[in-house]
Formats: sequence, structure tokens, C-alpha cells
Amino acid sequence: MQHPSILSYSLSQRFLHWAVALLVFFNLLFPDGMSIWNRLVRRGEVPTPEQIASANIHAYVGIAILLLAVFRLCLRFMQGVPPEVSHEPAIFRLGATLAHAGLYVLLFALPLSGIAAYYFGFNSAGFVHADVLKIILWGLIAAHVAGALVHQFYWKSNVLRRMTLG
Repeated sequence: MQHPSILSYSLSQRFLHWAVALLVFFNLLFPDGMSIWNRLVRRGEVPTPEQIASANIHAYVGIAILLLAVFRLCLRFMQGVPPEVSHEPAIFRLGATLAHAGLYVLLFALPLSGIAAYYFGFNSAGFVHADVLKIILWGLIAAHVAGALVHQFYWKSNVLRRMTLG
């Protein structure tokens, strides 16, 4: 829901954006604990308590991402968001809308597929989680960052500021 009178995201929306971003990057950059646990379990070996704890950290961060995404989506509907930049070409506005929708879908799909794989043993969910959705997420993150930089340095809009300083 867009509100023309809103100039930037609220402090809580900005905090959740960056908290989720940090947690997502943590899990994307440090999946080793879960990868090791998964490899051991597939081979029929028993992981050590340290390996289980390391896998649990990845899982708990994913669950935190899911919960924060729910809260973030609630805030989006309750508080609204600033309007789109009107001087941006329509094709880029469409791309931004699709990229943001894709990011939200992945903020739910990745943790849910990870939960299905880790806690319920659905191996196909683990494959989708680690080998499909993760790659799509990297692509959408790259597009999201590129879009923010184009707004900042090419179109010279305040889009980047709305999610940083307000």
C-alpha cells in the first residue's frame, strides 16, 4: 500500500529491512554448519554436538528471518510505503515491483523450505532451498542493490535515503 504523503520508511521499517538483510547475508555467507550436517546425515554418519549446534545456528537465523519478514509485511500494510519514483521509466518500476515481490516470496520460501528439510527430513525441500532458491535470492539481491545505486547516482532520487536515514 503506497501513501503519497509518506516521504520515507518508518524507523521500524528501516530497522527491520537492515536486520533482515544482515541475517540473510549471514546465512548466505556462512552456511557451512548446515552443509556439513547435511553431508554427514546423507552419508549415514552421526554429527558431533558442535556440528549440530552449528547447523542449529543456521536454522535459528532462518527462523528469525521468517518471523521478522512476517512482522515487516504487517508493518508495510499498516504503515504504508512511500510512493514510487514517478520519473523512473515504467519498465524499471515494473522490474522493481517484481523484484520486491520476489524478495518477499523468498523471505518466506527459503526459511520454510529449510524448516521442511532440516526438521522434517524432506530432502527435495533441501535441494530447492540450497540449490535453487539461494541462487535466485543472490540474483534478486544484486538487482535490488543495482536498482538502489541507479536511483542514487543516475536518477538522483531519494530512494536510497528513504531506507537509510529517512
